[in-house]
Amino acid sequence: MRRHTIEPRPGWQATVEAQGLIYPLTRYPDDSLRPYWDESAYYSFSAAEVDALEETVEELHTMCLAAAGHIVAHDRFADLGLTDPRLAARVAEAWHRRAELPSLYGRFDLRYDGTGPAKLLEYNADTPTSLVEAASPQWFWMEERFPGADQWNSLHERLVDAWKRQAALLPPGAPLHFAHSAADELGEDLMTVAYLRETAEQAGLATEPISMEEIGWDRLSGRFVDQRLRFIRACFKLYPWEWLATDAFGPHVLDTLDNGGSTGTTLWIEPAWKMLLSNKALLAILWELYPGHPNLLPAYLDGPRDLADGPGYVAKPLLGREGEGVTVHPGGAAAVRREEEACCYQELAPLPDFDGNRVVLGAWVVGDEAAGLGIRESAGLITDEYARFLPHVIQ
Repeated sequence: MRRHTIEPRPGWQATVEAQGLIYPLTRYPDDSLRPYWDESAYYSFSAAEVDALEETVEELHTMCLAAAGHIVAHDRFADLGLTDPRLAARVAEAWHRRAELPSLYGRFDLRYDGTGPAKLLEYNADTPTSLVEAASPQWFWMEERFPGADQWNSLHERLVDAWKRQAALLPPGAPLHFAHSAADELGEDLMTVAYLRETAEQAGLATEPISMEEIGWDRLSGRFVDQRLRFIRACFKLYPWEWLATDAFGPHVLDTLDNGGSTGTTLWIEPAWKMLLSNKALLAILWELYPGHPNLLPAYLDGPRDLADGPGYVAKPLLGREGEGVTVHPGGAAAVRREEEACCYQELAPLPDFDGNRVVLGAWVVGDEAAGLGIRESAGLITDEYARFLPHVIQ
């Protein structure tokens, strides 16, 4: 694994925008615009490194599924903050019937520097983003800058194949709605959903776009409907389950949740059991089930324990995204348990530093298989909304 500097292509911004990345720049607090898509540098990996990372990702995914099964079997929903018994019951039902429910993708965030085993930082298998840039502009960048090279990137083909394999699980005769939140001013959610809709259409599925805010509730029929009052029978939503199940329409979601084969209900993708894989409590349960595993970091739910006396720890809200609410506590500092919100306390593993650029690997899973890599860099200790995306090649 190496970082290389390179001259950006002339007109790179228009190029990546035409390839679907409509948010190539990030606005900073000082109101300046700086590249989010950053092709002034790239990373290279050996084929052996990528092979090893693929094996690690698929093993971690298998372990996460085992942890989800453990949570359900031992009724540990409270550890995840799922204290509503009705919601917990629906999640458990979805888990038991998962073979009947379409499930698409997820993204592991890994600490890796090329010299030791990759370490799991977190897993988002409900609403992962940074997909468009990993699947499309990154591939075209490689073809233009390094013709004949290779890349860890089979995302597009695997997504299309996943829709084809799972088409039989969708309600017959009904279009698959694709929903994003109109509150996303950046446009990332819109383009992620638009791209996933494109892969579904390439798989032969009939689709309809909609925003979450446009989804209506028909009180007479007791069904969710779109703008033309058509029954929404199936919907892919880039909208966290913890919001979907608790907002104003939350009770209706649970009343009409299709957990496999029900009529008059709505099938949501990702399914409800994916809540188990996008909660930071998963990290502590994994460590409990697989203590000392080379790809895991020690993590606890009841406080930092002895991590404060060692390398330090990171306190992560159970449902935080893009670094929101994360605090870093170096070793030797007094242990502090955050009482204001439930957290996972994970051993501090500083991100690899390449000339002041701290890097995290986003390794994608489609279905149950490793599917590609996206790389983000940040200047600070936490990978947040100001991180940059860099392309990569396999040497």
